[in-house]
Amino acid sequence: MTPLRVTVWNENRHEKTNAAVQKVYPEGMHSVIAKSLAEQGFTVGTATLDEPEHGLTADVLAQTDVLTWWGHVAHGDVKDEVVERVHQRVLEGMGLVVLHSGHFSKIFKKLMGTTCDLKWREAGEKERIWVVEPGHPIAEGLDEYFEIEHEEMYGERFDIPAPDTLVLLSWFKGGEVFRSGCCYHRGKGKVFYFRPGHETYPTYYQAEVQRVIANGVRWAAPSGIESVTFGHRPQPLEPLG
Repeated sequence: MTPLRVTVWNENRHEKTNAAVQKVYPEGMHSVIAKSLAEQGFTVGTATLDEPEHGLTADVLAQTDVLTWWGHVAHGDVKDEVVERVHQRVLEGMGLVVLHSGHFSKIFKKLMGTTCDLKWREAGEKERIWVVEPGHPIAEGLDEYFEIEHEEMYGERFDIPAPDTLVLLSWFKGGEVFRSGCCYHRGKGKVFYFRPGHETYPTYYQAEVQRVIANGVRWAAPSGIESVTFGHRPQPLEPLG
């Protein structure tokens, strides 16, 4: 079987300017995510914001089965024409895995049609992530919950459409809960939002987090649905007379 082709996209701004982030991810968060996915059998490339066309040319996207997306401080710097290009590829069947603060990205908000706003607190508290849909492919290989010792808190209300399937639910030491693993279908494509991944914590090195991302990539992979046709249909399937 041909390996799935994954493009790992990262804003890659914190890693250039923040010493704390550089210490945790000296080669960028995208390199850690990409290395993990490559070790799990995917064909992986990376792209970052400051590359021409943000690294997401038409040719790159045409050769991408699933795109992962991490952004935070520079959502507004992402060019609208690139967002439109990614959006069209999702509708055509490319999978999209949106990570952490990517909830505020232009592409995720465009696909959701809502503000995607939420509550947050950066206090390094424990996060317990519960598997609430254990039969789902994204939950494969997970226990009924796993914990991240230090993470940024995201809390409800999370202003998103009700997920087609909610796979993961977070509880934080401060008491908040959050819908942390949300699945959607848009056109022929599938979208998975996964909450953890604040830039100053080593979240993307954790085995359970890496497993969820890999499972999300597999789930979001193109389904092979034939082209869908629209418009005027002058010839009926059955005789009308």
